[in-house]
Amino acid sequence: MKKLGIAITDADDWTAKAIIDSVRKKGIEPHIFNLRNAESSIGAELDYKVNGTDLTGLDAIIVRDVGAGKNDAVTFRFDILRQLEKEGLLIANPTSAIQNSANKYQSSYLFSKAGLPAPRTKVVQDTDGAMKILESFKDAVVKPVFGYKGIGIRRIKNMELINPDGTMDPACPEELVSSLLREKGMLYIQEFVENSGRDMRAFVVDGKVIGAIYREAPRGWWLNNLSQGGSADRCTLTPKQKEICEKAAQTVGTIFAGVDIIEGAKGCMLLEINGTPSGAGIYKAWNINVADHIVEAVLKRL
Repeated sequence: MKKLGIAITDADDWTAKAIIDSVRKKGIEPHIFNLRNAESSIGAELDYKVNGTDLTGLDAIIVRDVGAGKNDAVTFRFDILRQLEKEGLLIANPTSAIQNSANKYQSSYLFSKAGLPAPRTKVVQDTDGAMKILESFKDAVVKPVFGYKGIGIRRIKNMELINPDGTMDPACPEELVSSLLREKGMLYIQEFVENSGRDMRAFVVDGKVIGAIYREAPRGWWLNNLSQGGSADRCTLTPKQKEICEKAAQTVGTIFAGVDIIEGAKGCMLLEINGTPSGAGIYKAWNINVADHIVEAVLKRL
């Protein structure tokens, strides 16, 4: 019998529980662990354990979450997954795909090389350069390169800060930019796509869109993330939109992914991709259990 590991950090997370249940429905008892508890021994033999579970004895690991934390700790967890991958263990998503997805700068580069439509994007490391870009864009969002759930995204329109609910923020944009540069050392700036107050999240598994949802912001808001108050509704993508989402997932190298696109004045634009996406929204809207598709995709590779 195949031995499947599932890396989680939150036992109450909907997607983690759905993956665990899907594995059990296949008659397989999952090995559930938190990579925050991982230990490694390096010597004549390599040893990777999490609370007594020998990771080298598994056939595959489905990564729901690696866990946040200090840079050294997160790097260590990824190193373990990379090393297990080199030893022949199937990691889903592949470590390179998770990293490509998590790094907005890297994924933007890959999208550009693949010819995928995306908003204009600039990355700078100084305040003067950032302010010139914001002035030229007129309406822009500043995003954390390593961010999730819409946390830390700031909008600057006509050199004024706009809160997620559309109200004006009296803070000084230049002071915000300088503060972010002191904290991060660089800024990822993307042209804001004027839209109807909603974007689309497509779930792609094994190269095919299995379903999509609209993520609609509360009235007056411009930030659509479900975790920031947005609501999920059924969405049927056009063939062109499906093509963009499937190509984005292929470009980044995922087995499964959440791909975010938006309709603006210039047509459909690719916003970003998530290599450890939640399946809760699409299940609520469509009753599609993405976990079943993920587990099937993993098992067919063993």
